[in-house]
Amino acid sequence: MLVDLPPFVPFFVAALLVPFLRGWARAAVMLAVPVLGGLNLVGVGEGVHLQVDFLGYVLTPYRVDRLSLLFGYLFHIAAFLGILFALHLKREDRASLQHAAALLYAGGGLGVVFAGDLITLFVFWEILALASVFLIWAQPGERAVRSGLRYLAFNILSGLFLLSGTLIYSSQTGSIEFNLIGLDGVGSWLIFLAFGIKAGFPLLHTWITDAYPEATATGAVFLSAFTTKAAVYALARGFPGTEVLIYIGVVMTCFPIFYAVIENNLRRVLAYSMINQVGFMVVGIGLGTELALNGAVSHAFNDVIFKGLLFMSMGAVLHMTGRIHGSDLGGLYKSMPLTTIFCIVGAASISAFPLFSGFVSKSMVMTAAIEEGHTWIWLALLFASAGVLEHAGIKIPFFAFFAHDSGIRTSEPPRNMLFAMGIAAALCIAIGSFPTLLYDLLPWPVAYEPYDLTHVLTQLQLLFFAILGVVWLMRSGIYPPELPSVNLDSDWLYRRAAPSVVHTVGSAVHRADAALRQSVVGGLNDLIHQAVRVHGPLARSWPVGSMVLWVAIMLVAYLLLALL
Repeated sequence: MLVDLPPFVPFFVAALLVPFLRGWARAAVMLAVPVLGGLNLVGVGEGVHLQVDFLGYVLTPYRVDRLSLLFGYLFHIAAFLGILFALHLKREDRASLQHAAALLYAGGGLGVVFAGDLITLFVFWEILALASVFLIWAQPGERAVRSGLRYLAFNILSGLFLLSGTLIYSSQTGSIEFNLIGLDGVGSWLIFLAFGIKAGFPLLHTWITDAYPEATATGAVFLSAFTTKAAVYALARGFPGTEVLIYIGVVMTCFPIFYAVIENNLRRVLAYSMINQVGFMVVGIGLGTELALNGAVSHAFNDVIFKGLLFMSMGAVLHMTGRIHGSDLGGLYKSMPLTTIFCIVGAASISAFPLFSGFVSKSMVMTAAIEEGHTWIWLALLFASAGVLEHAGIKIPFFAFFAHDSGIRTSEPPRNMLFAMGIAAALCIAIGSFPTLLYDLLPWPVAYEPYDLTHVLTQLQLLFFAILGVVWLMRSGIYPPELPSVNLDSDWLYRRAAPSVVHTVGSAVHRADAALRQSVVGGLNDLIHQAVRVHGPLARSWPVGSMVLWVAIMLVAYLLLALL
């Protein structure tokens, strides 16, 4: 047992080895890292396992408690599923780049959840950003390059806020420990904003919906697992019970629904769905009770699995058909029946159907909200739950596999993809049917029974009427059609408005500069012509020889006058 070896180290070592390995050797190393790492983590006790003195600071790269252990298990599971799903990649798919980037990315996520100080957290925070962007750039095309640059800009900005906030916070408190921070000063607000960018707070969320759909079919699975969940972990550790998170979270749960309804790109629908689900977690962290915090982190655990399953099913569709827009798909259940079933399991889980994983975690957050007297928040979460069923529970499987028959006839994806989706689907059902499997891992004591008759009936009624509403909208022709289009969110400000303003202002400045230059030059020419006209020969340009002669004559005259 290598309990004192930080969990991120094997991932970084494997990332260095992978480019030099081929075939079964590469697959064996990649799969062994999360499996052995996860098993090793089972034997790790709570406490500080590694500290380093650096420039007068005591850094803690490996600190373990129940909260970090939960996310440690989760990230090992996510890494295993993502690696298994990507094993089929060949050299022409930039396999070495994607595999190495994915391992570094997973290692960075583990570094975040086991960091015991803010400086170590910053280092792994940046590794998350730098490693993950290559999963976007591995997709050929100008769109992926531009989206990756915007993605990197947001994540680097988050890192700058974290670093500056850490420096200010440490100077104010004399500590760099990563525990409860609270909103008590400029430094803590900067750290809060850094976490908020990676969590996808409103108006800071567009890097998710912009970049995730442009990633490779396998890269999007990794992206869905680590960055936003690392931010949820950071918020749960640093800002539990921060009331403003309740209202930020409830906005996050509601506004993506409207964009997801009209979106044609099914992976972008899932990106909006991710923001929606993170919103439930943020509300739970803001409520700050043990029930709410357990609900937030357990929903993060479940979301990585069922959202990963949905991204895998859409990745399989993209891999086999080369298409991902709802307007181009349909009828795929005939040639991809297993993928269809796995997608439906993911859809049922995210929609919180009883006996599926989303039900046993989302209901904890909603119950905590009503117990704390936040009736309006509970109603908003109820609305958001119905919206989740519409855009992720119904829209994704319906338009991809049913709807109209697109005429596409293909086959099931490679077996490694099917195995990864099958394991994720089994976990969704197992956790939903036996919630104590997850509850026993939660950081705080659990006194909650999800399969209470009231909870089950309330959720079934919500799901039934939400399904009825969607069916009525579709039958009546009111439901928005799937149109080949690009829908801009608040990214319109920097993708359309800002370039337009810069172009307009630049053109105006250029015209003003040209007019000013022309006016000045014209004025000088007029002045010279006027001087020539008034002063005659004296205003003419004289040759250098003539000037020297006149200077000599003037000097002689001066000497004569001096002698006299």
